Amino acid sequence: MLELENIVKRFGDHVALSGVSMVVPEGKVFGLLGPNGAGKTTLIRIITRITGPDEGIVRLNGQPMTDESVAQLGYLPEERGLYKKMKVGEQALYLAQLKGMPKKEAMNRLKEWFERWEITGWWNKKVEELSKGMAQKVQFITTVLHEPKLLILDEPFSGFDPINAELIRTEILRLRDEGATVMLSTHNMGSVEQLCDHIALIDKSRKVLDGEVRAIRRQYATNTYRIEYEGTRVAFANAMAFVGTLVDTTEKDGMTTSRVQLGKGDNLNDVLRQVLPAVKIHGVHEEVPSMNEVFIRAVGGDNAAPVPKDMTE
Repeated sequence: MLELENIVKRFGDHVALSGVSMVVPEGKVFGLLGPNGAGKTTLIRIITRITGPDEGIVRLNGQPMTDESVAQLGYLPEERGLYKKMKVGEQALYLAQLKGMPKKEAMNRLKEWFERWEITGWWNKKVEELSKGMAQKVQFITTVLHEPKLLILDEPFSGFDPINAELIRTEILRLRDEGATVMLSTHNMGSVEQLCDHIALIDKSRKVLDGEVRAIRRQYATNTYRIEYEGTRVAFANAMAFVGTLVDTTEKDGMTTSRVQLGKGDNLNDVLRQVLPAVKIHGVHEEVPSMNEVFIRAVGGDNAAPVPKDMTE
């Protein structure tokens, strides 16, 4: 769907993007992640042709992007851009027509959206009368109204309470299921885990990892398991003396949980065979890191765990 090849962007002596390449697959939600100042917004502005790269190329459906290609995009910037003195309905209709929609078609689609989101009563209100979250809803509608093939959403959950944030998440998944490709830039790692099929992470102007979310989380797993059992921690520790490493143990409501890290050559089945005669096991759970933990480890500096080699270029 969208391909970026060796994108370089400089502002004077500052290198904002250094040889960034990635592929956003069609019909997926793609997370563009990174700390503040990493280069995400610059990359989005290059994709949307607000600015151009110093080097590299952006392709949409296999062809170099042109000004005409922008009609296939829907872009919700982090900086909101509604005119405060205009009425909500008047402005939504105006923005839809700017994107090439006939007035009658735009009016019909807007009515459907406003009725579905139960905001018909806002139609004649001025934007300045709306809360930040309400204005955000209107701008989201105007972003997706022309049914773009590629949606670029920069911090789309900003300003929303949990109920309305869930509404936006539901709409993003619906649009994906109906064939749209979504690029999502956010610091909300919980939303990344709920929504994203693939991610790319940029740090200090460079891409440091990309791939499927599930594969990346597993790649960062430390081969650590939580084992819940009835019995004493001493019996458990003695039984596994020759396989794995006992990290820590906690007790709650008559149940004991030990965290065990396996080393090279260790096997979970070997651990279980060792401890089964000593304790009664109730559950075994592998610890797979959250995207928040992956993010911290990938950009956490010298003290963070290194990025796995097969997840980088």
